[in-house]
Amino acid sequence: MKPFHHRLARYSLLLLPLAAHGAAWAQSNAYPSRPIRIVNPYGAGGLGDVSFRLIAPLMEKQLGQPLVIENKPGASGNLGAADVARAAPDGYTLLLGAVNNFATNQYLYRDMGFDPLTAFDPIALISNAPTIVVVNPAIPARSLRELAAYAKERPGKVNFGSPGIGTPPHLAAEYFANLANVSMTHVPFNGSPPVVLALLRNDVNVAFYTAGPIAGPLKAGTIQPIAVAANERLDILPNVPTTTEAGYGALQTGSWIGLAAPKGTDPAILDKLNAAVRQALADPEVRRRYADMGMLTGNTSRAQFSSLIDAEATRWKKVIADAGIAK
Repeated sequence: MKPFHHRLARYSLLLLPLAAHGAAWAQSNAYPSRPIRIVNPYGAGGLGDVSFRLIAPLMEKQLGQPLVIENKPGASGNLGAADVARAAPDGYTLLLGAVNNFATNQYLYRDMGFDPLTAFDPIALISNAPTIVVVNPAIPARSLRELAAYAKERPGKVNFGSPGIGTPPHLAAEYFANLANVSMTHVPFNGSPPVVLALLRNDVNVAFYTAGPIAGPLKAGTIQPIAVAANERLDILPNVPTTTEAGYGALQTGSWIGLAAPKGTDPAILDKLNAAVRQALADPEVRRRYADMGMLTGNTSRAQFSSLIDAEATRWKKVIADAGIAK
């Protein structure tokens, strides 16, 4: 028989994995024990900021800790995203990211210093503001098919506005042009207000925008919505068909917002955060407020959000390459 101290050492080695598992369980079970920092890589009042502030109080009640939103804009969201990518994977620094941060910027910028597809653990999709295809009323197109036909008859003469190169409105228009096999001219502006003004003047003929920036002209009827790039109609535009109904089912675009943690975060912590997001999004008042702003609630599992990111990255990589877009 082996000496007692040898047997004791052997049993201790066998118990080490159990002890480590117990410590991890205790850590995740106690989480969170202090405020959680939420990094929004854009300015206050944007889509992500508004989306999250509506659910933050409900999440705080569930988690028992404050959620401190830190707006850190710069470099199309890359500055704030890089901050989270470098943070400790302990669940106390999270990224409130957009489609840019997870699925498009890596194909627009030569070197961001990190790879979004490997730097984060996705938690949950929070909201999606589908693209609304709008035209100046002087353009004789009241459907996507009519717009495609109109553009095909005038190669390069139909122009569309966006708030900048590589932004979701720019990419959505390029994607439509690709699907419809038409050539349109991109007119980039510095931000959304000048795009809307140019659309009202018919200086640009078409725009692919979410509801927020064009809410006033939509309500006034001074621009014409012809399609919503989603599988379901928006409550604020019940008579406007979806792109699926219009025969362009692949044109599912928008500005979506999701929550993610640095890579390597304890899955139990990620699950707890996912549950908090989903419970908050199930609140009827939250759903009503989102609908009033032309947004759909996310309410995804971690795996579903991860699959969405992968699919979006694959799609936009091709669109960006085909259009020759780079920054």
